[in-house]
Amino acid sequence: MTEPARGRTDGPGMPVAVVMPAYNEAESLPVFLAEIAESLRPVVSSLHFVVVDDLSTDSTAAVLEELRIVGAEVVSVRSPSNRGHGPTALNAYREGLLLDVDVIIHVDGDGQFIGSDFRRALAALHGADVVHGVRTSRTDPWFRRVITAVTSFVAALLAGHRIPDVNTPLRVYRRPAIERLISLIPESSLVPHIHFSLLERAQDLRVHYVRVQSIPRRGASVLGTMWNGSGERRPALPSGRLLRFSRDAALEVLRLRVLRLRPALSGSGEHGTRRRTT
Repeated sequence: MTEPARGRTDGPGMPVAVVMPAYNEAESLPVFLAEIAESLRPVVSSLHFVVVDDLSTDSTAAVLEELRIVGAEVVSVRSPSNRGHGPTALNAYREGLLLDVDVIIHVDGDGQFIGSDFRRALAALHGADVVHGVRTSRTDPWFRRVITAVTSFVAALLAGHRIPDVNTPLRVYRRPAIERLISLIPESSLVPHIHFSLLERAQDLRVHYVRVQSIPRRGASVLGTMWNGSGERRPALPSGRLLRFSRDAALEVLRLRVLRLRPALSGSGEHGTRRRTT
């Protein structure tokens, strides 16, 4: 097993970029970014936020243009077209890699995490290449839980081991690790984090897991963009859009893993993946 790739320092004092895709998050972003900054500022040498706006229809672009966070740089990028979460997340990673940083932290812009967990996740990077934030206390609708369970089962079959919270959006990567992973999947990927989770074993990366709290999305609506409508009321049944997305994402994962990456997986049997949950 390879040693973790190291940056200028291996601990507090590293330059860090927090990257996030966002769609219609004008209300949540200022509070969420300030909370993350308050948690990370004492333990990093420099802090940067990179927010890629997926052509929001609310005032997200204007909010980002005016947003100032004490002790951090805020970089906003507006997509020329609405591409969806996966491609926008990948673009956020690429924009973050343009900065002079050693660590990339990814999180979605809907604010479903608490600021203090970012410091814990960064601390868990010691001795690892990757950290996954494993969500606890999730309050998803029943059909979302079913989709998550099926996804986790299929991912375990493909990887040969269980991956906690295979599609978690809260991830911490050393620069060489994310540079390697992002080069292995298409820019149009619907579910890049599932691909990353599967590839991390094949690429012999050391992964640590840290439990983090999951909270309802911030802002005017508690529902993500996979649901129709808005407001506090939860849907009783999944929308057609969510079902189509789930189908297309599953086909994408199977196509890439089985047809393109099976040799990498079959050759990685002697390599383990170190896990640590804190």
